[in-house]
Order: sequence, then structure tokens, then C-alpha cells
Amino acid sequence: MSSSAFINAVRRFAAIRGQVKIFRSDRGTNFIGAIDDLKIDSINVEDGPFKNFLYNSGTTWIFNPPHSSHMGGAWERMIGITRRILDSMLLNAAGRSLTHDVLNTLMAEVSAIVNSRPLVPVSTDPENPLILTPAMLLTQKTDYIFTSDHLGEFDKRDLCLAEWRRVQALASVFWSRWRKEYLPLLQQRRKWTEDRRDLIEGDVILLKDKNICRTQWPVGIIVNSFKSSDEHVRKAEVRVIVNGKATIYTRPIVDMILLIENNPV
Repeated sequence: MSSSAFINAVRRFAAIRGQVKIFRSDRGTNFIGAIDDLKIDSINVEDGPFKNFLYNSGTTWIFNPPHSSHMGGAWERMIGITRRILDSMLLNAAGRSLTHDVLNTLMAEVSAIVNSRPLVPVSTDPENPLILTPAMLLTQKTDYIFTSDHLGEFDKRDLCLAEWRRVQALASVFWSRWRKEYLPLLQQRRKWTEDRRDLIEGDVILLKDKNICRTQWPVGIIVNSFKSSDEHVRKAEVRVIVNGKATIYTRPIVDMILLIENNPV
């Protein structure tokens, strides 16, 4: 990405999203180059005329120290996962021939997938747990009106059909890969190394489901747990909201990620 392209990207972002309060970034060459193009001394970005200009406009730009990209842990992790998946997808023959329109739409779908990830629990109501996502902050909405369920299922055969079907097929591939690589980051790996607490009634969990459409994260509450012969819970009944209605599923605990523990007094 050139400095010119970066400046245009910032302008597009501000034009669509509105006034930016805080920019955070590493010291990428395109960022520093953009500062040079704007006649700004990169050494004095955080302390000088440019800082005063940003302050007067209600915007702050914070750079990580040099050679410390790890300090952007949250966004660098998202960038890393997304980049690895897109690289593996677009290096094949099907990816090299993408038109600008197809690639633009695919990146929009990818953004929707990444921005639909859960951030923190925000609801104290165990009957209707709602997880905050970046998309909620950006769109001020809690649901996607136009999800992939309305379009049907897509596979590799769609890569050779109409462009819109090709985009959806590529987005489905990304969703499958990204979910598999992102979800393990939310779950500490303690299997066979230490004892952990069994799931109990009232626990709020994230349900792993291969059949759900993109951008959906089914969060539910344990309503009943079942112990096996070794007196440990191996499966449980979980209540989730499906199409606005409460539905109870029986699932193994390996398909559940504990989010909020129920700690009865």
C-alpha cells in the first residue's frame, strides 16, 4: 500500500464513518510516508504542530514505538489471521484472476466476518446474553438483516459461475478457515494437563456449530448438565435464541466455550 493509497483510505474511512477520535498504528513505511507527504515531521508526530492540529480537530494519532508491533496486540492478531487465510486463498489460480469488483466485495465480506467476532459480555441477563462486537459499535445494530442464509449454500463449483456467487464462495472459504483459527484463541488449552471446573446450570457459553451462517456467534446458557460414569460433565443442554425464539440443544462440552461462569452464592 503506497502512502497515497493510505491517505485515500483514511479519507474514505472518515467520509463513511465520520470524525475519527483516535488513530493507532505501527510505524509502517506507508504511514510514515503519508506524514512526509503531508509535510509533517515524523519524529514530532506525538509532540509538535501536528499533534496540536489533531487535538484542535478532535483527533489523536498514536504510533507504537519503533520495532514493537507486538504492542498492537489486538489488531495485529486480527491482521495476522486474516492475512494468512487470504494469502492461502488468493495464491491459487482462482484467486489470481479476481476482478476489482470481486476483490472489493470479498474484502467487505471479510470485514463483516472479522467485525462480527465477540469482544466482551455486555448483558447481565442470563436469559438473553448479548455479546458486544465491533460491528455493533460501527453500525449501531445488533443483527445483520442480510445474511448468507438468504443466499443459499456455496462451494468450489461456484468459483466458475457468476461473480456474485464467486464472492460468496470465497467468503465461505474464509469464514470456515477464520473461525477454525480464531476460536482456539478464545479458549485456554488445559486438556489432559490440569483439572477444570465442570459446566453447570447458568453458565454462559459460546456454541461452536459448523452449520451456522457467516457472522453468527450463537451464545447460550446451560440449562441442564449430564455427568458420565466418571462423574464429569461430558454433555449439556444449552438454550440459545434462534430467529427470536428460545431453542434448547443437547451438545457435547467440546463444542462449548465457557464465557461467563455461574457462581451461585
